[in-house]
Amino acid sequence: MQFGHFDDLRKEYVITNPATPKSWSNYLGSTEYGAIITNNAGGYSFYKSGGMGRFMRMRFNSVPMDQAGRYIYLRDDEDGDFWSASWQPVGKPLEEFKSECRHGTAYSIITSEYKKIKTETTYFVPLGKTYEVWKLKIKNDDTKVRKLKAFTYVEYSGTWNAIDDLLNIQYVQYTAQMNVIDGIIDHGTNVHIPAMPDNFKEKDQGRHTFQALVGAEVKGYDTDREVFLGNYRTYANPIAVEKGECKNSLGYGDNPCGTLQTELELKPGEEKTILVLVGIGAADKEGKAAAAEYENELLVDEQLEDVKKYWHERLKGFSALTPDEELNSTINTWGIYNSLITFAWSRAASLIYSGIDRDGLGYRDTVQDFVGVTHAITDEVRERLELMITGQTSTGGAMPVVQPISHKPGGELLPKEEQYRSDDSLWLFNAIPAYVKESGDLDFYKKNLPYSDKGEGSIFNHMKRAIEFSLERSGAHGLPCGLAADWNDCLRFGHNGESVFVAMQLRLALAVYIEVAQLLGDNIEEQWGSKNLKTLDENIQSYAWDGEWFMRGYRYDGMKFGSKDVPEGQIFLNPQAWSVISGAASKEQGCKAMAKVKERLSTDYGIMVCDPPYTSSDYNIVRAQLMNPGLKENGGIFVHTQGWGVMAETILGNGNQAYEYLRAYLPAAYNQKAEIREIEPYVVCQSTHAKYSPKHGASRVPWLSGSATWTYYSITQYVLGIRPEYNGLTIDPCIPSDWKGFTAERKFRNKIFRITVDNASGVEKGVTKIIFNGTELESNFIPVQKMKEENEVAVIMG
Repeated sequence: MQFGHFDDLRKEYVITNPATPKSWSNYLGSTEYGAIITNNAGGYSFYKSGGMGRFMRMRFNSVPMDQAGRYIYLRDDEDGDFWSASWQPVGKPLEEFKSECRHGTAYSIITSEYKKIKTETTYFVPLGKTYEVWKLKIKNDDTKVRKLKAFTYVEYSGTWNAIDDLLNIQYVQYTAQMNVIDGIIDHGTNVHIPAMPDNFKEKDQGRHTFQALVGAEVKGYDTDREVFLGNYRTYANPIAVEKGECKNSLGYGDNPCGTLQTELELKPGEEKTILVLVGIGAADKEGKAAAAEYENELLVDEQLEDVKKYWHERLKGFSALTPDEELNSTINTWGIYNSLITFAWSRAASLIYSGIDRDGLGYRDTVQDFVGVTHAITDEVRERLELMITGQTSTGGAMPVVQPISHKPGGELLPKEEQYRSDDSLWLFNAIPAYVKESGDLDFYKKNLPYSDKGEGSIFNHMKRAIEFSLERSGAHGLPCGLAADWNDCLRFGHNGESVFVAMQLRLALAVYIEVAQLLGDNIEEQWGSKNLKTLDENIQSYAWDGEWFMRGYRYDGMKFGSKDVPEGQIFLNPQAWSVISGAASKEQGCKAMAKVKERLSTDYGIMVCDPPYTSSDYNIVRAQLMNPGLKENGGIFVHTQGWGVMAETILGNGNQAYEYLRAYLPAAYNQKAEIREIEPYVVCQSTHAKYSPKHGASRVPWLSGSATWTYYSITQYVLGIRPEYNGLTIDPCIPSDWKGFTAERKFRNKIFRITVDNASGVEKGVTKIIFNGTELESNFIPVQKMKEENEVAVIMG
């Protein structure tokens, strides 16, 4: 079933049926002022942090999953009928109520038509502002005058701290104090305690937000939720809307809300525009100042255009036209936009992530998030990358979470040994080279940065400490220890157990380190890296190869994971894909291992993380058993890993298989059968139900996932094969044999490359000729010194 379509020209996804299987969401604003909005105007807003700055209330895992939200109710004075400008929360019958939502890049537009009244509500956060704008256009398509009342609605938090607001009810029912000043709502919390702008993490401080109406006179208000809704009512039928009049209530403790009432009289064909402003600050200061800005009626449209231009510019680093239109929508808009939003918010704010348990920047997640966006926001990646490098400890490990708001490099506490995760710092060997290759900034390796707890070193030194961390924590077979976790938090190797997956990461890290040492002319470090690489390769071959695939690891007592010798979890995807990506596998081993992935792990909706699932193993050893078979780490389709499967197949030259794997989980591929996947068909997710689940194909946890960055990275750099190198660009596509070619435009070091790939020969991989600016090159590598400001590249495959 189809609920919408891609509008590639406008870079929007258009939802034409509001009764989507789940609430389909979008993001507004920035990391200063962020907001989540759904196709039915649900969601919430927050300042700086979804966990420490959420001033709009959100109840997670409710039905529907997005309420409360940003609502505008309309009431017909003639017959008392009322509805909302979005289909929900009132939910009029869809035979009578028409609704469309256009999710764009940091804005959403919801239109409705009911009883000859049309509305268009545009939601966005102006650039550089700490408030959001709801622009309501309302038009009378009737032949008679229509008299309407409009009511805004926001449900406020009793405190900005999400944990307290949702759980500490005996406290937050006494913290809010509402006021209305010159028609502007003032939402105050802990107002008799001073504000502490330099100590954002302090939850007990005075804070204010405002709500203002521009373009219409405020005729009434309510700021007490129970007064507006009624004690035994819902958002679908507020008593104030039903009766057509607010009570001018002032919330004092309990549950605050924000409703401004106005009256509209529309002649036949007449249209009026109203603005609602919701933001940070006091009503009598920031609220008044914001409202005053819109005395210029053109400003709101100019600001919206600025938002569109800003985001569309961020998407321009890479574009392509392939024979697959759904893939094109992913490459040119939604894949990179999804990656940018994930870069911004890590795993800290969505309809699933509450910001309570995952506030801040998880080390392993954030460092991976760089690789998909480095080409688009190179300078921002460098800034964030440096922050995360200073989250590495002097031991070479890493802090589990870095809090940008309060991080103090050189002064953080050293994690306890049992808190270290074995994979954290090894992701730097994907992220750091990605930045340096994109920027050409080789001196970055020489830059000194502090460790989180004490001392400092060059970035090259930080990389060595990350390797030494793994080498110093190796087990009985000379493979890196699993420690607290190794990416898969559900496998308990024991601190001294060994992870083959991390061994593959370490193998890649050593190869990268050797290459960097060569670039820096450091023969001693090159020799050090080569010696350790040789030893590790011998250990991997001796102890990790299980005959047909690579094992997952060893527990501290020798128990095997991911082996034919065990009844459950016999084969895992990670070590098979990473054996190819890291170069640990011989060509024969790589082909065998990935053939077993196809045989044992591949499904119609993606590659399972392991097979068979765990049902009878000791749950103290395999915590995946907490989940049902076929879900998440227990044999589910963990979407984070899908890009690795695609990459491995392209490295082996299997374009058809790589594309099959990509299409199996590509969100846009399910646009016309959205009832299977259920979540948004324009963004990736964390996991999908696998074949052991009766809901095979259903997907969960959209938007914020490492799936975003690895999907985009695998498509652009491995399927389309356009890869930055230290000294130029490599073009090495690996595509389906029935593709006759594709075109792409890539920005690289402030130069433009227009690339045409011709695959008339119908091969999966192989470049026979590249014509670069009219001259044939000797290989498929374009050196920097030959590049112009604008470049034409013709690639012949064969």
